[in-house]
Amino acid sequence: MRTPLAALLVATLFGSSALAQTTVTGTPAAPDAKRSQQSGGQESVTRPNTDKMTPNGGTAAAHGAVQLEKGANSFTEGEARSRLEKSGFKDAKNLMKDGDGIWRGTAMHDGKQVNVGLDFKGNVSAQ
Repeated sequence: MRTPLAALLVATLFGSSALAQTTVTGTPAAPDAKRSQQSGGQESVTRPNTDKMTPNGGTAAAHGAVQLEKGANSFTEGEARSRLEKSGFKDAKNLMKDGDGIWRGTAMHDGKQVNVGLDFKGNVSAQ
């Protein structure tokens, strides 16, 4: 008599845990992304946006066209510096987070000092 009760208890505990893991997180910002209901919650809609990050630089002008977005930025200064380096900017200095949550400072690109910015999505901009 104990075995069926224990089996029922185990089935109830493990069977209901899958239901608790599905969440609806809203509409993703990327136009080609799926809603979390369609993707089964597998993709986060708040992941860093690397679509606008040009690996190993490109030109500073290419970064100048990037529109930085206001928002709560969780990047640490070290992470911001690393993201800038991955985008081709070296020797980042005076990095400070402004009132809009955007990391701003200066960095070297192709031997020239440029103003740089990094938003909460990981987008890098330079002027």
